[in-house]
Amino acid sequence: MLRLIPEKDDALKLLCIGAHSDDIEIGCGGTILELIGRPVPLDVTWVVLSGTGPREQEAHDSAERFLEGARKQDIRIAEFRDGYFPSLHSDIKDYFEVLKRDVAPHLIFTHAGDDRHQDHRLVAELTWNTFRDHVILEYEIVKYDGGLGSPNAFVPISTANCQRKVDLLMQGFATQRSRRWFTAETFMAMLRIRGVECNAPDGHAEGFYVRKIIL
Repeated sequence: MLRLIPEKDDALKLLCIGAHSDDIEIGCGGTILELIGRPVPLDVTWVVLSGTGPREQEAHDSAERFLEGARKQDIRIAEFRDGYFPSLHSDIKDYFEVLKRDVAPHLIFTHAGDDRHQDHRLVAELTWNTFRDHVILEYEIVKYDGGLGSPNAFVPISTANCQRKVDLLMQGFATQRSRRWFTAETFMAMLRIRGVECNAPDGHAEGFYVRKIIL
């Protein structure tokens, strides 16, 4: 078991990156809630690359709710065009280079590299291009396109934090509730499946993909 404990009394520094306004919450929201509930202080940089209009406000408000209890929260919402990330490669790359100068995280959450959404894949690629000496956990997003795989890392999530994750998702994203897949049942089912796969104590977990890790 990897225990993420920073040196001395320093905080654990997280960088969470999502292409769209609900990606971080869906992919690793339960894990963030678990980390906030532990005694180690948490400093979080939360980056959403596509958020305009109502979705920008949703992204900011949701991040604040999920990060309640963190020692520090730095929420950044960019305005890259949803669905067009590959054609904006150089601009998004420049954004990542600025981000690299601003933050020094212990742990990074980003999209899975083989995700079937083109925006998600580019974010994963640029995360690895930019942060070459970091622990990176790639999260998964359920979608119409399918593509769910077999994660090789898991974080057990308590029953309380599972319910809180789902409640915050349903509360925070009114613009998405008309989508047939965006339901409490969907999110709880994913937590349950990954919980079975890792024999989680409360029966629920989030799954991640780890390409390399140094212990």
